[in-house]
Amino acid sequence: MYCLTVSLCFLLTITGGYAQDADEGYKPYSGQEGKDVVWVPTPQELVNAMLDLAKVTSSDYVIDLGSGDGRTVITAAKRGATALGIEYNPDMVEYAKRNANEAGVSAKASFVKADIFESDFSKATVLTLFLLTEINLKLRPKILDMKPGTRIVSNTFDMGDWEPDQTKRIEDGSSYWSTAHFWVVPAKVDGTWKFDGGQINFVQHYQQITGTLTQGNKAVELNGILNGDKISFNAGGIEYTGTVSGKSISGTRAGSGSWKATR
Repeated sequence: MYCLTVSLCFLLTITGGYAQDADEGYKPYSGQEGKDVVWVPTPQELVNAMLDLAKVTSSDYVIDLGSGDGRTVITAAKRGATALGIEYNPDMVEYAKRNANEAGVSAKASFVKADIFESDFSKATVLTLFLLTEINLKLRPKILDMKPGTRIVSNTFDMGDWEPDQTKRIEDGSSYWSTAHFWVVPAKVDGTWKFDGGQINFVQHYQQITGTLTQGNKAVELNGILNGDKISFNAGGIEYTGTVSGKSISGTRAGSGSWKATR
């Protein structure tokens, strides 16, 4: 996935972009215009780092939004994952298909010409992005509705006040693009849950949770975190861990056996 501000793209185009060669057919160049962003290739080292952060394996379905020349999709396919690139430019789609064929991964790597805002990427287990922050923010509601545990990785640009779970920077002094941000889509627990003769009130801010646990006349504050459908929090000095499954949460309570909460 690839993008850049216009001024920086112009600089990269005249200093390090790819030239169009009619004898070789279509060939993209760094800084060329696109529907939502201009195109700049992610350094291969950062592509590797992004997929490492997401721990991509052969069991994953990777979708790359704005897939450009296809290198992220192709790299994921080389790791055994099934991967799909969504790209608006039809010439880029065909170019990426040729690259995948040359890399010997066309059985695992596919590309479609489509608008990322109109596409269904809900089946992805890993979603990769190289888009501007304002575009990430437009996509964020749809991303947060994906299955809890879905891994999201972005080159450079963040998700506003949704803080990354991890950030990794590569040591590449030759490239402006050296940062990968990683998130795990959290389960939705905000609100009141029935719990062991009392209730839990979760206040959720993405993966961060606060609130109160009440039993009888005693209420204690809680603080914790969500990692996909896994929840952990401390309430009154007791550690709770569990798994969120729709309208129920079940798990273990340190020193006190199991616990369960329902909506």
